[in-house]
Amino acid sequence: MMTRRLTTPLLVWATVAGVTAVGCAKSGSSPHPEIAAETRGNAAPVTVLPSPVLSRVGAESIADIAERVLPSVVNISMTKVTKMSASPLPFMPFFGPQGQEDRREQGMGSGVIVSKDGYILTNNHVVADAQEIKVTTSDRHNYTATIVGTDPKSDLAVIKLKGDVSNLTPVEFGDSGRLRLGDVVLAIGNPFGVGQTVTMGIVSAKGRTDLGIEAYEDFIQTDAAINPGNSGGALINAEGKLVGINTAILSRSGGYQGIGFAIPSNMASPIMDSLKKNGKVVRGWLGVAIQDVDQELADAMKLPAATGILLSDVKPGTPAAKAGLARGDVVLKVDGKVVDTSGQFRNVIAASGSKHKVRLDFIRDGKALASDVELGEMPESDAVASTGPSSAQGSALDGIVIESINPQNRQAFDLDDAVKQGVVITRLDPQSNAARAGLRPGDVVLEVNRVRIDTPQRFQELYSKSKSRVLLLVNRRGSTTYLVVKG
Repeated sequence: MMTRRLTTPLLVWATVAGVTAVGCAKSGSSPHPEIAAETRGNAAPVTVLPSPVLSRVGAESIADIAERVLPSVVNISMTKVTKMSASPLPFMPFFGPQGQEDRREQGMGSGVIVSKDGYILTNNHVVADAQEIKVTTSDRHNYTATIVGTDPKSDLAVIKLKGDVSNLTPVEFGDSGRLRLGDVVLAIGNPFGVGQTVTMGIVSAKGRTDLGIEAYEDFIQTDAAINPGNSGGALINAEGKLVGINTAILSRSGGYQGIGFAIPSNMASPIMDSLKKNGKVVRGWLGVAIQDVDQELADAMKLPAATGILLSDVKPGTPAAKAGLARGDVVLKVDGKVVDTSGQFRNVIAASGSKHKVRLDFIRDGKALASDVELGEMPESDAVASTGPSSAQGSALDGIVIESINPQNRQAFDLDDAVKQGVVITRLDPQSNAARAGLRPGDVVLEVNRVRIDTPQRFQELYSKSKSRVLLLVNRRGSTTYLVVKG
């Protein structure tokens, strides 16, 4: 099983010594050779695939909705040139540096017109590193475009058309937060480069996070048929309004298998506005590492329920630290709204923006507390979050060797200079329960059952007192995470 973004396969031109060879980067990149010439030209065939079951949604027919929205969705083709190493030549050529060749890559995707003055919202991976961008509208007008801003962390980008844009039809944004499971949606895009296509399905799920597709995820899942080339296309609700940007599919074959993902409009809209205004996205930042709370963690930490977001680290000098938050706090609400997953928490904090104050409700040592935090701006180099395993099976702490931190093991395991206390796991039987529990050589155990440790003897003392489970705080390559180990 794998997740694929939805650009069409790339066509590659490799130019060496003035000789051009044309080939496909992947097999199957031209599944429709009989219409390839047409789709590379100005023609943009429009295909509408009606549902045999349902032709109306509410008072408006699906055909009417599609006809109204089609002019707002465009086809995007991009070209980029990269240098690649070539096989060494037996002589020095006169036509350029030895061992270098130009590689021209072309890709196709989709986009959505969002304003009358030529702004288009699409996916970052559709236009990333493009030297040339061409856009074709549904009425077969061709434009060139420039990149206004890109955001790889959400896989969104904004481009702007050049020339006369007086006849554009921008899409109307809808409220993706109002979507319900089972709502009918239309996916519009340019699959496999065949031209504009409309397919219909339902909202299968909402709030899909932690899929590992992007750094910031809050996907709408749909079974509307989408395929490579649909990237950046529109997900439309029954009112004909934009509720998502189609981005990825889950597939074993590389094609449609009933699971597609779209970035919700309520997430895309503020990112788009920030890209138009600043050329980048300014996200809110707390300066914490986080992980979800499962039942094992809740039991070990004596929490009333397995809910909320555990702060597994709070970096000194950050907005969180200045507001009095501490490692081990469990955040339950942000500005009065319940947060259930680390992905949801990341999105809420990031979308709030820098210099914005948020109120966090949290639990510390069984007490309900609250704090107002003025968010900072996320540094470019800062990781989104540090998450890790929260629980493990088995009697995990047999089969390990633990030592105090010393210059030898600090160098051997490249321990973070900031780690001043704890004990180091220096050896681990790969067949032991400890290994199956997720511990590794080089891990630094900082706490056992919320008690700080500095020596192997203290570790052994606290561990031997534990009956059914042990709560460890582990530092691994500079990031800390809580790990519950059954005894």
